[in-house]
Formats: sequence, structure tokens, C-alpha cells
Amino acid sequence: DRDTDKKRIEELMEENMVLEIAQKQSMNESAHLGWELEQLSKSTDLADSEKSFVFELNECASSRILKLEKDNQSLQNTIQELRDASLTSRESSLKFVELEKENQQLSKKIEKLQNQIEKEKQSNQDLETLSEELIKDKEQLQVVMETLKADKDREIKDLKQENDHL
Repeated sequence: DRDTDKKRIEELMEENMVLEIAQKQSMNESAHLGWELEQLSKSTDLADSEKSFVFELNECASSRILKLEKDNQSLQNTIQELRDASLTSRESSLKFVELEKENQQLSKKIEKLQNQIEKEKQSNQDLETLSEELIKDKEQLQVVMETLKADKDREIKDLKQENDHL
């Protein structure tokens, strides 16, 4: 956008210079026509129709000068608007660069948090596995304890019977 604006400004400046040159030429023509008008008015042989023709030419040149001045002013305004737009574009570009940097920083933070989440998930899975293993071990120990208790009860019963028998 800035390159396009710069090119447009350059084109408008060139066009402005062309119009200024045309304006100077028109002014020179007007001055020359004014001089011719003076020369012709000095001449006593000049007819009224020739005077009106010169007057019309002078008015035409004046109106052309006014038109060129308006065009020049319009181009100056356009150039100023493009300069203002270019400044706004530059400010927007700077803000965009700042936002892009901030976005990159936030992306890095998000990536770190995602890594931490993955580690926590893995840790939770490891704890679940360990918990399941401990529950199995507990169940096995309970079975062993019940077996030992039953063996002990049986042995006590046997010993009591033997004791009663003795």
C-alpha cells in the first residue's frame, strides 16, 4: 500500500509540474496577448472587431489560467491526502508489527502451557497405572491374608483337638 501510495504521489507530483508548466505557458501567452492587445490598441488602424477578438482571446486565456489553477489546487489537495494516508498507513504498519510480536510471544506461552498439560496428562496416566497395580497387589495380599487366617484357624483347631485328645 505504501509503495502504491508513493507511486501515486510521484505521478501526481509529475502531473502537478506539467500543470504548473502549462500554467506558466498560459500566463506567458496571456502576457503576450496582453502585449499584442496594447500594440494593437496603439495602432489607430485597428478595427473594433479586432479589439473584441483580442479581448476574447485574453479572456479565454484568463479562464484557462483559472481552470489550471483550480486543477493545480485540486492536485495539491490530493497529494496532501495521500501523504496523510501514507502516514496513517505507516502508523498502522507499526501497530501491526507490535501486534505480531505480541502474538508470537503469546504463541510461545501457549506452546509452553500445552507442553505442561501433556506432561501432567502423562503423569496422571502413570499415577493411574500405579494405582491399578497397587489395587491388584492389595487384592492379592487380602487373598493371601485370608488364606493364612484360614490356615491359622485350622491349625488352632487342630492343636485344640490334639490338646483335648492328650
